[in-house]
Parts: sequence; C-alpha cells; structure tokens
Amino acid sequence: MSDAMRETMEYDVVIVGAGPAGLSAAIRLKQLDPDCNVVLLEKGSEVGAHILSGAVLDPVGLDALVPDWKAKGAPLNVPVREDNFYMLGEAGQLKIPNFPMPPLMNNHGNYIVSMGNVCRWMAEQAEELGVEIFPGMSCSELVYDENGGIKGVVAGEFGKNPDGSHGDGYEPGMELHGKYVFLGEGVRGSLSKQVIAKYNLSDGHEPQKYGLGMKEIWEIDPDKHREGTVTHTMGWPLNKNAGGGSFIYHLENNQVYVGFVVHLNYKNPHLFPYMEFQRFKHHPMVADLLKGGKRVAYGARAISEGGFQSMPKMVAPGVALLGCSVGMVNVPRIKGNHNAMLSGIAAAEAAMDAIAAGRSGDELDTYETEVRTGSIGQDLRKVRNVKPLWSKYGLTASLVLGGVDMWTNTAGFSLFGTIGHGKSDADATEEASTHKPINYPKPDGKLSFDRLTNVAFSFTNHEESQPAHLTLKEADVPVKINLPKYAGPSARYCPAGVYEFVEEAGKDARFLINFQNCVHCKTCDIKDPSQNIVWTTPQGGDGPNYPNM
Repeated sequence: MSDAMRETMEYDVVIVGAGPAGLSAAIRLKQLDPDCNVVLLEKGSEVGAHILSGAVLDPVGLDALVPDWKAKGAPLNVPVREDNFYMLGEAGQLKIPNFPMPPLMNNHGNYIVSMGNVCRWMAEQAEELGVEIFPGMSCSELVYDENGGIKGVVAGEFGKNPDGSHGDGYEPGMELHGKYVFLGEGVRGSLSKQVIAKYNLSDGHEPQKYGLGMKEIWEIDPDKHREGTVTHTMGWPLNKNAGGGSFIYHLENNQVYVGFVVHLNYKNPHLFPYMEFQRFKHHPMVADLLKGGKRVAYGARAISEGGFQSMPKMVAPGVALLGCSVGMVNVPRIKGNHNAMLSGIAAAEAAMDAIAAGRSGDELDTYETEVRTGSIGQDLRKVRNVKPLWSKYGLTASLVLGGVDMWTNTAGFSLFGTIGHGKSDADATEEASTHKPINYPKPDGKLSFDRLTNVAFSFTNHEESQPAHLTLKEADVPVKINLPKYAGPSARYCPAGVYEFVEEAGKDARFLINFQNCVHCKTCDIKDPSQNIVWTTPQGGDGPNYPNM
C-alpha cells in the first residue's frame, strides 16, 4: 500500500490497545500536559469488549493514577473478605492454611472486579481529559521512518476479500504518526511480536512462558453466594499432566467468576485444556456451588507467565511495549493488571520528559529502567523462581521450594538466584507416541459444555468475507507433520474449536480453520509445536464482545 493512498494524522503519542496499560498511559500523558495530543486505538467493538481477566485487582496502580477513584465511581465494589486455598483430589479437598504463606499472597485490600468494566470507566476518565479514543480500529501495520525507527501505525483498514484483494467497499485505513508509539496490545500482540523480532528485544532474556486462562461467569443460588470470597485450587484434575489451577471469585449480584488456568509448557499433546476446565467443575466442591445456577458468559485468553527473567527489552526507536506486551504477571498472585497500569504511567512520564526536551523517535530508556528497578521489577523479582521451580520439580515440591524462595526474597535474598525457564512452550510439546491419550467425559450440558456452545457465550463475531486472521506459514505442516507426530494438538489446545482435522475414508485428512470462532486468546500462536500458525489482527470490531469479563 503506497503512503499516498492513505490519509495521515499527527499526534504526540499513539497508543495501541485500550487495556489497563494503554489507558493508564493515556490518562497520565494528559495529566502531565493537557495540551499533549494523544490518540488511543482499540480493536474491540468498544473499550472492554476484548478484556478478560480473573480478576482480583490490587489497586496500587489505580491509586497512583487516579487517587480519588472511589469518589469518581470506579467500579471496585467488592473488597476481598476471605481467602481460601485448596489442594484438590478427585473426590475431596484439603484446605491449605493461610499463615505459612508469604505476605504478598494476602488479598486484603484488593477487589474482585470486572476488568472490562474497569477499563470502560478508565476510558471515561481519559476522554474527559481530552484523549481521542477510537474503538473498532485494528492496527494492522507498523509505519517506519527513514532510519528504521517506528513512527506510527496503520489503523482502520476494511473491505478486503478473503483472498486479500480489495473489495468494492475497500478502505485503506489511516496512518497515525506519533513522536512515540506505545504498544499495549496484551499477550502476544501481532505488532509487538514484529517489534520484538525486528529489534531482537528478546536477546539475552529467557523465553516468555504462557498459560491459557478460561473463564465463565455463573449466576448461582443466593444461599450459596458469599460476596468477597476468593478461592484458589491446585491439583486435580491436572495432577501431573500439566501445571495450573483454578479460581472462584464471588462478586456482587449472586455471580461468581469460575476460571481455570493451564500452563502451556505441558508435554502431552493429547492434553485438552478446555476439557480439563469442564471436568474441574464436576469436582464435588465446585459442583455443589454451581448446582442450580446458570452460566452466562465464557471467554479465554493467554497469560504471560515468564515473569522477571522473561521480560524482553521494552523499547526500540520510537516505540515502547507496555503491560502484557512485555509480560508483567505475578504468577503466584495471579495478578498483572496493577503492573500494567504502573507500566503505562512510567511510559507516559518517560515520553513527556523526552518531548519536553525536544526529542522524538528515540529509545525511552528511562521507562525501561523504571520498570526493571521500580515497583514492577521489585514485585516480579520476589516471585521470579516460582514458575520455573514448578516446571522443573512439579507442584508439591514447588509449593515448598517456591514458598521458601518467596519468604527469603521478602528478606532481600534468594537461595536459588535466578532460575531459567529453558524451552519455549512450543518446544516443550513431545511426540504423541510417547504419551497415552486422555479420555475426557462428555459434557453434561448442565455443569460442563462443549466448546461451540460455550463460544456462543463469548458473543464472538467475525465478518466471514474478510481474509482469515489465522494464517499458516506452510499449508501442509498440520497434516504432514503435526497430525502424525503430535496427534494434531491444535484440535485440542484451542479453547474455541477453531481448528479441526477432517478425515474421510479413502482421502487424505484436511485441516480446517474456523476463524469465525476465534476469541483472540493467541494460544495457537504460542503452543503450535511447529510454530506454523500466525495470529494477526482481524478487521476492527471483530472478535469477542465480553460483557463483564
């Protein structure tokens, strides 16, 4: 596409992604300089439409950004009142006492929230300050300057045919240029991937690690509802097949968030993360809670779990990566939104200092320094060994060793130093012949549901006339390599049923991509053992439309 075909708009700062990181950056920029020209581009149909998180929110980021958030009506309505930890067996559970746990695991002072609604509220604060927010605007390309730095993005390209040609109503999109570009796309964002690869930002850092988080909202019997109760479990049904666990959060209006996380470094390609989630709900403790209730929403997304040692370099000429584009989740706390907000604040402050000094298009080194040495780095450094200990030694040993390491880190030292992660999650996948298939019970339609039924509760929609946003580097790899060698794992690791192998008598298997189902979790881009699937952004507004996730 020639530049002459596109209109261009100039800004001080261009922000991609209206999540907690991007919105915090936008708000802080305008707080520092009301005349700063800021635009925020969001691929979802509205702010919050693509936001999915647990979520128990540590308000430290919000306290730093909008200290009077309570007076301004921020939707933090349910303070945590009770913390429960359980180790599950198939038929029972063992409650883990709270007293041996490091102080950082305490949820006192935190809130059970819908991060989608928090982001909607943050967008209102940003717009009141004069931030231009454009939802339904996917950013499909980066724009480079003559020196190879990043000066902007292309947003709002519509009307391509399935083969990529221009349809009758084709719109080329606009180029939005900025003195600096912030990428707050969330986990495994398509533009962030390009930046990390082009500028070798991962060199010298451990590979990023991921989990797949799946979540349902349930309305339950009021007699069973305990507003403010937070419950986490480990063990069954995953046991030794994979790392991970569950969360059950009681919010207001007799609703609970029921979620399940599977670490994506599992070895057995027969593992079916979605069905592990569905099976979990049949545990007696969970089934009793949900009996008589109804599921009202479903969604899924990947979680960056690599932590301190996996954060790539965060800046390149003209661009900064924010929040989950870097990976700032505190894994044992299952919290990253507070760090995402703090990263947006830090990036905004670095950019405003640079602009005030007459700079543009360079590397915001002070942002990187603040993230690594400030409160974000301190938060992640204390827990940096929990994930690799779990991966290397399993759940039981990691509970002991990880707990000891967190306690000693609280005192300022670690017995283990910094442990590496080793393989990527894709490389962790082993050949199917070395593992036994796993038989999963059929969903009963009351507590457990098939994928396609559940995807309908994510309110996902993609215009079918556009090119598929899920592409293959080599078309024959799924059938010639992944099916015989790994038993076609994409048919299982996708929580939305996007991929399927169709085998007919006397014919070669066919690989189908039902991109209309995609909930934008990015698991395929992460876990495919051949690294053959590439997730790109579809046209603006398409994808899930989460109500209160």
